[in-house]
Amino acid sequence: MYDKILVPMALNHDISPETLAAAKALCKPSGEIIALHVYESPHSMAKAALGEKLLQQGFETAKDLLREKTASHPEVKPVIVTGHSYRTIVEYAADNDIGCIVMASHKPDLSDYLLGSTAARVVRHASCSVLVYRA
Repeated sequence: MYDKILVPMALNHDISPETLAAAKALCKPSGEIIALHVYESPHSMAKAALGEKLLQQGFETAKDLLREKTASHPEVKPVIVTGHSYRTIVEYAADNDIGCIVMASHKPDLSDYLLGSTAARVVRHASCSVLVYRA
């Protein structure tokens, strides 16, 4: 059983009941489950065109949406960080003593075999255990 479990989530989906159930099963009674959303900021050209104020509004909107999507799960701590998806998940886990990452993955297609999905990259690079739930 783990003290800290990270459940990465995309805001275009709700928190997966299956990954949440797996996280609960793996978490110590006194442990912590963290729902992490990685907010990918636009590339530098888009940043310049949009402006800092609009970018900050986008981040605040994403933070509110994450809170809304996790509100019915008081046992889950919502966290949002800026960065690149898989790299930020791996770094967050290492920096915060995460014992296990529980994440969902879609069925791979040809591009995933050539480029690698976020889940595949997390599995390859994480220094902790990773459980991947495939629907």
